[in-house]
Amino acid sequence: MSHEYVSVVDDDGLVLRSLARLFEAHGFSVRAFSSARDFLEGESRPGPGCIVMDLSMPGLNGLELQQALTATADSRPVIFISGHGSVPSSVEAMKAGAVDFLTKPLDEQKLLGAVRIALQKDRSAREKDAERSAIMDRLATLTLRERQVLGRVVAGKLNKQIAAELGTAEKTIKVHRARMMRKMAVDSLAQLVRAWTLSQPPAA
Repeated sequence: MSHEYVSVVDDDGLVLRSLARLFEAHGFSVRAFSSARDFLEGESRPGPGCIVMDLSMPGLNGLELQQALTATADSRPVIFISGHGSVPSSVEAMKAGAVDFLTKPLDEQKLLGAVRIALQKDRSAREKDAERSAIMDRLATLTLRERQVLGRVVAGKLNKQIAAELGTAEKTIKVHRARMMRKMAVDSLAQLVRAWTLSQPPAA
């Protein structure tokens, strides 16, 4: 079994059991919840995976649960299912980042395909987060002068230009640049620019 979980949230017991059996039959680890509240209480420490949730549920509905996940920084991809999904609801769900919006009766192959896409999306996001965290750790090891050099290097400036701006000798900049590249664990300007880009906060 994979360490990734497909969490299913649906207040219809028959649908919940049916989906759990379907996913388990295709090798997925499954967690099943009969309400949004049960899900929020039972998934206090979410791991890798995705969430398949019904749109219309008593108490918190699917869209409200999606908003609650966003508020708690739970970034797992969401797939909505609905017996009577409206166009506005599906648009709202997709705008909020849902991977897919499927209507009941569900096409099993479409649903399984959406789950595989969601799990891959989650893996990619987690890998990127891990890489960004490693880059931030490396950035923290730089001296102030090395950070100044880094910023100018990624801006495309030559050693001579950097030396003039910082009021020091070009050979000194070469030393700072070599140390900075080593600490950042990069071998080329392209790798340095990519690392710098990943370290920047996402645009609002």
